[in-house]
This record gives sequence, structure tokens and C-alpha cells, in this order.
Amino acid sequence: MKKEAIAVLDFGGQYAHLIATKVRALGVYAEILEPEEKIEKLLEYKGIILSGSPALSSEDEEDAYNKKIFDHDIPILGFCFGHQEIAKRYGGKVEHRAREYGKAALRISGGSPIFDGLEKEETVWMSHGDTVVSIGSELHEIGKSFTGGVEHHYAAIASDKLKRYGFQFHPEVDDTVNGQKMLFNFAVKICGVAPTWEMGSYKDKLIEEIKKEAAGRSVFLLASGGVDSTVCAALLIKALGPEKVSLLHIDNGLMRKNESADVLQEFAKMGLKDHLHFADASERFLFELKDAVDPEVKRKIIGETFIKVFEEESAKLSFEDVLLAQGTIYPDTIETKGTKKADLIKTHHNRVPLITRMIEEGKVIEPLKELYKVEVRQLGESLGLPHHMVWRHPFPGPGLGVRLLCHRGDEIDDEARETAQKAIDGLLKDSGTDAKVMPVKSVGVKGDLRAYDFPVLLSGKIDWEDIEALASKIYQIAPQTNRCIVLLSKEEVKEMKPGKAGVSKERLDLLREADDIVTRALTENGLYEVVWQCPTAFVPMSVNGKDGEFVVIRPVYSERAMTAQPALLNDKVREILASEISKLEGIVGVALDITTKPPGTIEWE
Repeated sequence: MKKEAIAVLDFGGQYAHLIATKVRALGVYAEILEPEEKIEKLLEYKGIILSGSPALSSEDEEDAYNKKIFDHDIPILGFCFGHQEIAKRYGGKVEHRAREYGKAALRISGGSPIFDGLEKEETVWMSHGDTVVSIGSELHEIGKSFTGGVEHHYAAIASDKLKRYGFQFHPEVDDTVNGQKMLFNFAVKICGVAPTWEMGSYKDKLIEEIKKEAAGRSVFLLASGGVDSTVCAALLIKALGPEKVSLLHIDNGLMRKNESADVLQEFAKMGLKDHLHFADASERFLFELKDAVDPEVKRKIIGETFIKVFEEESAKLSFEDVLLAQGTIYPDTIETKGTKKADLIKTHHNRVPLITRMIEEGKVIEPLKELYKVEVRQLGESLGLPHHMVWRHPFPGPGLGVRLLCHRGDEIDDEARETAQKAIDGLLKDSGTDAKVMPVKSVGVKGDLRAYDFPVLLSGKIDWEDIEALASKIYQIAPQTNRCIVLLSKEEVKEMKPGKAGVSKERLDLLREADDIVTRALTENGLYEVVWQCPTAFVPMSVNGKDGEFVVIRPVYSERAMTAQPALLNDKVREILASEISKLEGIVGVALDITTKPPGTIEWE
């Protein structure tokens, strides 16, 4: 008897866990398994989905999975890497070329049931460097993609007889508009799984798991006041009772304007005052960070300092046999190489080596670690938390520490920048739009791999309706780039050189003011809850010979942070932001980040 379920084989792609989440949202139970799982186990399911991967199918880099699945009469659907592996299995060829990132148009053909109920052209989401260039006789093409006006064959392939289906794109991400219909067609119509699974009991399941894991011990939660830690606090208290839960809020000097005071006030309103402890460790954090420039180094210092302060504070309170509780959610885990085959995108503060060791020693409890932000918010509402607490913009654990870029002032890879600049100049010739490849790098994610590449500053003639399509063309012709930003401030940027700056209270205070201007502008213009998150970043820069902070505003639409679309705002808000931030002393430019994720992450570091 087969399980009424789908198996998702996790090859380490950024969206592997999201596949299972999206399938379960259809009422179909899905479980994540390792690709090397025994065939007897895999055949218990009614269908198999192969995830994406940071590995290159063109180089056979992830070749040791259980290929016996192809010898059995079980439906298989592959995304990105999985799609390429299906093509290869049936006589196709994969090459490392035709990169696509972000939105693409899929033109459907062939009448396969996997696309039942869809239009002839659909918006899908790409993130790949490998591509299928030919297929064998047992498969046929059921969709081509179009990105930046370029046609790409074999974006979707199928054999309805064999029940094999491959998508070069990612139907599991929110940006593939009808991805859920595609997943439903596979899981319910093709695999025949009854959509009877419900999320209603999930909260009770979490509570039982917390009781079992705590095993009578107390927990001490690092409570930033953000959505994740607040929901985690409410869930722990529901599961263990208030007498077993203590909260520690640490002011690390990297908070937003008036953040700690506001957090303490909100927790008091929630009736948690007696369980809340406060530590002002701002001077200590800034001392530890004074020589740090590299973003990974900063993240590790912040994470390890958090733990040292936690241990000191718990010792003061004479807690014995206490568990550290964290509001870690799934994107934190996957971006920090938290699964067997994933690539490191960036080290989250709650996944630094010291915490990893504590997890291995059984000293950490993380009730939300399998959830995305949207599920955390749903859980928070079910626990009765105030709306404004549940719907606050996400704020990174390292705080403004990863929005305050640092630099030693040296030039970065001039040859690569010049190559990218020449390619972009050719693209924009006679367009009226100016582009400058910036002399700094920011973190991105391309084809499930981390990529530190150059941002591109656009100015002059800007067609806001076509700006995302232009950015997509730039990423394709200049693979040294991963981000596009549009100049909002009025002064023309003729020359840019990297500035020299580290972490300091003075820079942080100025960033707090700029960030506050952005938050107020979004709130006063009814955009705060429309925009999912809006980091404000400082890039130390010399612009036209003047040293200071180049400000990048990064508003995005998202639900789970695994992908994101830029929020372009409107003329009024863009003007307010440029005008008000430019008035701050030491600002040398203001720009709006219009990058999708991928190829750029939401944060710049």
C-alpha cells in the first residue's frame, strides 16, 4: 500500500524545503528525503519530485543519487537540476550556458496534463546556469522560455507515457504565478494523491514536540522583538508555561532607532514583563566589531558575542540545565548550508560555529526551524498576538551590522569590472540610460550558489515600467554583476571609488536616522504592509571626490524570503526618500535597489 504522499528529494537547492511546504498547502502531504534513500523507501510514495541543486548537472557533480527511481512506474517531476537530470537520463544533453535569473515568459505547447488549466503563456521564475540543449526521443518539449527577448528551448519537457516531467523553472516559488496549479496537476491528477492533509493541527503538533524536547527543562529565549522571536516566545509559553520560560533582550548597538525601548514596552503589554531580562551590551558588540570588514566575519562575531552575553546573563540568574531557545526559521538554515547538499549563501547569526556546536550537544531548541515567515505569521495570529507585532518587517539578527557595509578602501578586481562595463555600455548605447559598475561587491545567489558580484548603478533616462527587464538583460550579458540600483538623488555620479570605513557608533547613528526616514515614508504613504521588507544599507563611497555614505534603499515583495521582487514604490515616495535622506550630513548619494532574488539576496551582506 502506497502512502498518500509525495517524496521530495533534496539535492541542496535553495527551494527544496519550499517544495514540500507548497505541496502540503494543497492538502497533499509531502516529505523531504535524501537523494540516496533506498528504492524500497522511495517506492512507498505516489510520486517523486527532484529539487534544484547548487551542483552542476553539466559536470555530473551530484551523480551519486539513487537512479533506480527511473526504472519504476512512479511519476517523477524535476525542477532545474532535477529537470536536467531527467533530460540526461533519457538521452538529452546539458551544458553550462544560457543563464536565466528572475522572471521569464513560458510559452506552453503539447497539451500535457501537467499544464492543465493554464494559459498558453505563463510567468515563471528562473535561477540557473546549466540548461538542457537537447532531449532524447522518449521526451518532448512542452514549453519554451523567453527572457530579455531571447528564446530558450526545453524549459519544460515531458513524457506522459512514462510520467516524467521536467521544468527548468521553479514552480514552487511565489513568483511563478500558477506554480500551485502545476504542483496540483502533478500531485493530485497525475500521481493520484487525495488532497486530505490539513494544517489545522500543526500548532498542537509543535506544542507536543516542544514538551518532548524540553523534557522538563527551562528555556531561555533570545528575544529581539522581531516576528520570529516574538512568535517563538508565545509558543514556548503556551507549551511549557510561563514559569519555565525566560526572555533575554540584548541591545547590541545594532538596533533600529529606539528599538530596544519599543521592544521592552511591547513585551510588557503582552504580559511578559516578569519573564523579560534586558542587557545593554552595545559597547561590547561595537568593540568586538571595530576591526571587522568582511561580512562573514561580522556575522560570526555578532553571533558568538550574542551567545557569550547569553551565557553570562543566564549564569547571573542561576539557571541550571537551561536550553537556549531561538526563533530560527527555515531560510536561516538553508542559507547557512544547513542541509547536507546546500551551498553557503551567508552565515546567519543563529548558525555560527558556537551555536552549531551547542545544537549538536542538545542545548538548543528551535520550534520554528521548519517554517517560513508566512507560516510564522499565521502561527502568531493563531496564538492571538497583536497584528502589528506579527506583521512587522523582518529584521536580521545581526541588525544594522549587515546593512552597514565596511571597506578598506582598496579597488576590487578592476579587470572584471571593466569587462562588465564594456558589455553594459554596448547594451545601453544611444538609450539615454547611464550605467556604472560600482567598485564594491554585494552578496547574491545564482543557481543555488553564493555569488559576491558587482552592483550596477543606473541613472539618466529611466523607464520604470521596463526597468526590471533591463536589469535582467544586464545580468545575462555581464555575469560579473548580480544587482541593479537606480540613482534617486539629483547630483550626477561622474566618478565612484570605494571608501574606507568600519563599524562605528557614528555611522550606525546616521544609518538609524536614514532607516527611520524610510520607515516613516512607507507608513505615511500606506506602503508599510504592502512592502514585505525594506532594508536601508550604507555603502562607504567616494562620489565625485566627496567621501561619505552612499545609501541604498531595498524595498521588496515576498512571502518566504526565498525569492523576492523589487518594490519600485511611486514617484512621490521616491522623491521623499531622495530629498529627506540627502539632507543628512555625510550622504553622497541615494539609490533604489530594483534587483530580484535571485540573483541578488534581499540584504547586501
